[in-house]
Amino acid sequence: MAISNIRYGEGVTKEIGMDLKNLGARRVCLMTDKNLSKLPPVNAVLNSLAKYGINFQMYDNVRVEPTDQSFIDAIQFARKGGFDAYVAVGGGSVIDTCKAANLYAASPSSEFLDYVNAPIGKGKPVTVPLKPLIAVPTTSGTGSETTGVAIFDFKELKVKTGIASRAIKPTLGIIDPLHTLSMPERIVANSGFDVLCHALESYTALPYNQRSPCPSNPIDRPAYQGSNPISDVWALHALRIVAKYLKRAIRNPEDREARANMHLASAFAGIGFGNAGVHLCHGMSYPISGLVKSYKPKDYNVDHSLVPHGLSVVLTSPAVFAFTAQIHPERHLEAAEILGADIRTARIKDAGLILADTLRKFLFDLNVDDGLAAIGYSKADIPALVKGTLPQERVTKLSPRPQTEEDLSALFEASMKLY
Repeated sequence: MAISNIRYGEGVTKEIGMDLKNLGARRVCLMTDKNLSKLPPVNAVLNSLAKYGINFQMYDNVRVEPTDQSFIDAIQFARKGGFDAYVAVGGGSVIDTCKAANLYAASPSSEFLDYVNAPIGKGKPVTVPLKPLIAVPTTSGTGSETTGVAIFDFKELKVKTGIASRAIKPTLGIIDPLHTLSMPERIVANSGFDVLCHALESYTALPYNQRSPCPSNPIDRPAYQGSNPISDVWALHALRIVAKYLKRAIRNPEDREARANMHLASAFAGIGFGNAGVHLCHGMSYPISGLVKSYKPKDYNVDHSLVPHGLSVVLTSPAVFAFTAQIHPERHLEAAEILGADIRTARIKDAGLILADTLRKFLFDLNVDDGLAAIGYSKADIPALVKGTLPQERVTKLSPRPQTEEDLSALFEASMKLY
């Protein structure tokens, strides 16, 4: 169980300059994106760096929903800079890019594919020491400040993949709820859906003691262990917060209690799934993002089409949990109850349908696009979507119920329209 160091509280960002001083940092790399570089969270970090005389260089060229090329650009910046510490201020895109930059700068002779997950890359274990990385999340979603995972779009194959190793986990996550106040409505919604799926998927993942074969050496043991008693605690707690606060956080930007709680739920779910793993919603989401045609979401100030990660994950959730509920139906029913379903007269064999209906109602109430068709996909795209899911075995094999290509086709088809 890899545990994350977290500091939480309104305004804790102002301590980051002292943290870097305490680390003895002399050359700091500050990573963010073009939108955030003008907003209060980055400003708060810059003020603290200035106050404590920290020498830094800023890289604000992070791409929202990163690609292999955008990772490589950041890696080149880091390799040239000779940095001894990193600060990432942003959502999952920024934090993941910074993790990759730190890794490859620490391993200058490595090729890009060396650490990328197999079967797309070589999936080599990380054996080099990395520099300290402080992550300051500005969205309430990825939980990237707590995990050893960095995700990107591999353009050539039109599929998302990533790097997964406990070694790239941030040294410290600074969770300052003030930063969530600059998030627009749809970003709150989509990042919240990521928290929802992290919690649901890690709670329903294949149990840790059913995973096999056992790695021949502990260094090869994956970060994603399967559902386990410790992750379960975090996942359920995150789910309860999502049920209570997500709608409030989306509907009212001034609701500081709701936004602060969602910020914390993101980290809670991150600690859960960072050790348990996710399964089909995430495995299927990678081609949904990677094969995007012309969809441009509301509230995202970007110059390229993209399907926000949280949206790509949640659109398949009703179909996925209807499918996985055959295994551990009681967990699916428990999740439905937390999300507001009345299960007093429910039959255990209906657990999947009940959870699927509860999720549909939840998404409908929040004006979520009506399935994959609403973001530009049709039945003709299903073979390509399935093909893009097959290499995601790092997560798909954690599904409690094994799936064939036909099963995946049926799940994509069932996700074309939700309501």
